[in-house]
Amino acid sequence: MVLSWSGPRPRLPGHPAPETVRDAGPVLRLNRPTPEDLREVARRRGGEEPTFARLGASLLGEAVDGYVHDDASVVLGHGDATFDAARTVVRRFGAQRGAGIQVADGAEVRPGAAVAMAAPLPLGWILAVCRVVEVVDEPDRYGFSYVTLPLHPEEGEEAFLVERGAAGEVRFRVVAWSRARWWPARLAGPVARRLQVRALRRYLTAVQEAVA
Repeated sequence: MVLSWSGPRPRLPGHPAPETVRDAGPVLRLNRPTPEDLREVARRRGGEEPTFARLGASLLGEAVDGYVHDDASVVLGHGDATFDAARTVVRRFGAQRGAGIQVADGAEVRPGAAVAMAAPLPLGWILAVCRVVEVVDEPDRYGFSYVTLPLHPEEGEEAFLVERGAAGEVRFRVVAWSRARWWPARLAGPVARRLQVRALRRYLTAVQEAVA
């Protein structure tokens, strides 16, 4: 079963309109956001339109020109117990939380749900808001994808999947299409990309350790 968000699609396939960038708000914070802060961010900014037009690309395997593609996975083990444990971890945003990212209390893996997060930086915290696009709940595959909203340093879509092969091997997989949107991230170039790759590896490690 695949559940999809049926809300409005972005108007433009490329970079967001100038007014969207101008209204992006304070992406960077020096102090650690409180749970109340994140809930308020999700409430205020969660209804905005996505900044990425190719909704569903991360789950469908579609190519998206002009975006960086990531597709990484790790073996978690074998059998029903491993699959069920990994499913629970992913459903509770365990990949993000295990990677050191704060996720708003009450965030749901549900099509259309807004997810507010805060990621630590060497100095301060960076805010990001996404919306769940699709939820996959099948006997051998579980996961979800979310798309970036205007309050986010990147634009793109990311999917977090637990997959079980014919031989019973269970993997956790992360698939993403992204590019820098916030001007400091664009200027940082390779540094921003290294931070992105590090976050991806931490997602994999977090789920692997959670089900070990």
